[in-house]
Amino acid sequence: MTIRVLIADDHAAIRSGLRVMLEQTGEIAVVGEAADGRAAIANARALEPDVVLMDIRMPGTDGIEATREIVAASSTGVLVLTTFDDDAYVFGALRAGAAGFLLKTVSGADLVEAVRRVAAGEGVISPEVTRSLLAEFARSPADHRPAAPVELDALTAREREVLAALGRGLSNAALAGELGISEATAKTHVSSVLAKTGCASRMQAAVLARESGIA
Repeated sequence: MTIRVLIADDHAAIRSGLRVMLEQTGEIAVVGEAADGRAAIANARALEPDVVLMDIRMPGTDGIEATREIVAASSTGVLVLTTFDDDAYVFGALRAGAAGFLLKTVSGADLVEAVRRVAAGEGVISPEVTRSLLAEFARSPADHRPAAPVELDALTAREREVLAALGRGLSNAALAGELGISEATAKTHVSSVLAKTGCASRMQAAVLARESGIA
């Protein structure tokens, strides 16, 4: 099955390079491009891609607001491209429901794998971004954090194990292997954890797991 991707970045050269990296696999089709957040929102609505590859810093409507609107209106996964000096922007994208974060220095192979995972409903975070983000998150004031989730007491023992695994960045396949369950069951548990904690994405759940000491 072909994965449909929309690329949103205000630099034409970057969009072109990303298109080449993605389409050379033969399993990903870039169905559209956008040079700003407003165009990304409109194109996502019209084209219904599986994944939007989203730059954060764009003129006019930025990637954070675009992510918020796209996630709220559809099942499209948003994969954010970031840099190390983007921490404040990453917090915003996290609250907006982005499915994952990658550095713009990502290799072609890692980019393709990330798109696959987001299209499958998982999400992915670059290890460098995870370390930087979680370290900064731990130091940040409360108003930089996601909306407060429900009490963790609402989680079953198995769901707490799943939340801990999300805190370590495990995929559904890795989670299934660790817990000795099927990948479909793992996906069901993840969905339940997100619903009960009020987290909009696996990244929000990962931060919750770290902050609460579960991971």
